Amino acid sequence: MYWTFQCWSAAGNFRFDFAVIQFVSDVGMYILITHLYRNFANKNRWQNLSLKKLIWRMLIVIPVMGIFYLLVTISKLYLVRLLFLSHPSQSFTEFFSINAPGILVAGIRLMAIWLLAYHLYHYAKREIRLSVENARLELSIKQSQLDNLSAQLNPHFLFNALNNIKSLLYTRPDAAGRAIDLLSELLRNGLYKGSAMLIRLNEEVDLVRDYLELECLRMEERLNYDLDIDISLSGLMVPRLCIQTLVENGVKHGIALEKHGGKIEVMIKEYDGFVNIRVLNPGKLEQDKTVAGIGLHNLKERLDLSYHHRASFSLYEMGQKVCSEIKIPIR
Repeated sequence: MYWTFQCWSAAGNFRFDFAVIQFVSDVGMYILITHLYRNFANKNRWQNLSLKKLIWRMLIVIPVMGIFYLLVTISKLYLVRLLFLSHPSQSFTEFFSINAPGILVAGIRLMAIWLLAYHLYHYAKREIRLSVENARLELSIKQSQLDNLSAQLNPHFLFNALNNIKSLLYTRPDAAGRAIDLLSELLRNGLYKGSAMLIRLNEEVDLVRDYLELECLRMEERLNYDLDIDISLSGLMVPRLCIQTLVENGVKHGIALEKHGGKIEVMIKEYDGFVNIRVLNPGKLEQDKTVAGIGLHNLKERLDLSYHHRASFSLYEMGQKVCSEIKIPIR
């Protein structure tokens, strides 16, 4: 548009070949300048910065790119003059001193406009992506809550728990009271934890401990459990119900199917920058049902969304036991 305007306004002094070279060189140079900046910004992950942090960097980058624009543009203009004018009327020093202020201001203006458009575009894309991911994650959490309540409130589980409490009322009143407290705590945590996606590890472990204690009252000597947890990790934030999902799966598909029951082992340690959560229970994997469970599939999706595929979930055999394992990066 600029060179077309020059053509219209220059009357008979306009040279088409001169304008084509100017146009092509302008396009090439300015794409190169902005592409170099794009590579620099991507390398330093500026696309992931907050708007406030990005603005401060722009206040430095815009003048720098304006100066770079000035040097490239004025060198190109003078070189083209040398090629098309056999005897240029000005030396480079004179040409620079006369044209530099205007070109610098134009460069700062153009670079500011381009940077604003570029980063607003990527900022909008990021916000849309994060909104979609957060919506999916919230939906996944809600589904996890429903799955958890379904596992705890299905008629078989609730019938057994209440019958167990009823029998304990006559033989072990204190145990019956404790069972009611545990059942109430489980229901309260399932229903009234709000929309929190992450909770502290020690809170998740307390929930698991209540669940296992209630199951011990129901299954008596058929169920034992052992918790081996690194207390230094207590404050780590983990997805809600992630450990309890593994424990429930171990009780339902492991202990409950064994004639003499067995032991649930929960081990939480740190290895190589990851928190390693393992739940072991007796039994064997059915190859066609390794990842078929809705709760486990839901857990894997929540891990992928929460940690951008850096966390992992696996289910495998370890001798005569089945191991459910979660690895979460320490942020």
